[in-house]
Amino acid sequence: MTALAYAPIAAEPRALIAERLDAIERDHDVRLLFAVESGSRAWGFPSPDSDYDVRFVYVQRPERYLSIEQRRDVIELPIEGDLDINGWDLRKALSLLLKPDPVLLEWLRSPIVYRADGEAMVKLVDLAEKTAQRRPSAYHHLHLCRGQYRRFIEGKERVKLKTYFYALCPALALMWLRRHPDRALPMNFAELRAGLELPTGLSDFLDEMLARKARSRELGHGPRLVVLDALIEEEMARAERTLPGSAPEASDLRAEADDLFRNLVCGGAAYSEPSAA
Repeated sequence: MTALAYAPIAAEPRALIAERLDAIERDHDVRLLFAVESGSRAWGFPSPDSDYDVRFVYVQRPERYLSIEQRRDVIELPIEGDLDINGWDLRKALSLLLKPDPVLLEWLRSPIVYRADGEAMVKLVDLAEKTAQRRPSAYHHLHLCRGQYRRFIEGKERVKLKTYFYALCPALALMWLRRHPDRALPMNFAELRAGLELPTGLSDFLDEMLARKARSRELGHGPRLVVLDALIEEEMARAERTLPGSAPEASDLRAEADDLFRNLVCGGAAYSEPSAA
């Protein structure tokens, strides 16, 4: 049995998401550069009731960036049913990317794209790949893995089984970064597993859990899973032994990011103006 790939988004929720994205551009007077799925559906292990975690990056009119008025740099819609839609202003997205924060890179690698300015995405991916140095990425995934493991699993006799995926994904990301230092880290769980050659017993065990998760709203509670505990703890221990105490500084890409920011704000598709009365 092979790992489950991501399921295509059905026509009805895709159309509803498109309506919400249109409304964001209209109501906030912004232009979306891209909108993607970022949650379990993109990772490839949704439950029947998984949310649609839509994330996007937008630009405002050029004159707004030259105003003394401070504006919010996020747009968040109220959660509506299973729709969770929010996004970042381009300035915020690029600033976080330079730290480097790999969240934007993960969005750009999502296999589920709802909307895209293709030229803008190519330029963003090019810059994001330059910031994706292996050590900062490893720090991010170690921090995420440690936090999820301590919150949901460590010290407990029984756990909510689906929470294992919250710690397992960053643990496998650490494994990928260790084994494939020259290859981009995939977002989709099936692609991630395919490049790791996990032991047959562990791989079969994950297949069973993924199949159950795809069929059921809840995996339920159960005793700790020794095989997954061992994998997660081993990858955290390896990373803690090999990474220095603090993350190194990122390469200086600020000038390039500034150029890209100006290009996408001033040189992108024009806003549509209201028709004359």
